[in-house]
Amino acid sequence: MPDIQTEADIKLLVDSFYQKVKNDDLLGPIFLEKLGQHWDNHLETMYKFWGMALLGDSRYTGHPLSKHLTLPVEEAHFNRWLHLFFETLGQHFDGPVAGEAMKKAGLIARTFLARISSYQGGQATP
Repeated sequence: MPDIQTEADIKLLVDSFYQKVKNDDLLGPIFLEKLGQHWDNHLETMYKFWGMALLGDSRYTGHPLSKHLTLPVEEAHFNRWLHLFFETLGQHFDGPVAGEAMKKAGLIARTFLARISSYQGGQATP
């Protein structure tokens, strides 16, 4: 299998992953509630985010954590998110950049879980 090298690869990763998220019984309802009819905008943002994270693309700007702080999520949601992300990577890619994607996804999940838990527990402000 090829490694992640192009914007088309990022699009394949993001589209394949979010199709799984939409159909997932745990994650799907949360994403559908939050995004409603705005999936296309979200996907465009994710193409830019992962393009920046994996290919050095400079088109992404934003603060992703702030958009997640009030979501009704806990450790089980992040574990499922990671499982689906790793599964998607393994189905399409293999190589150093795919490995880096796994590391970054793990770091994102751990960081977001800790910050969201702290925020929702009343220990932090957005």
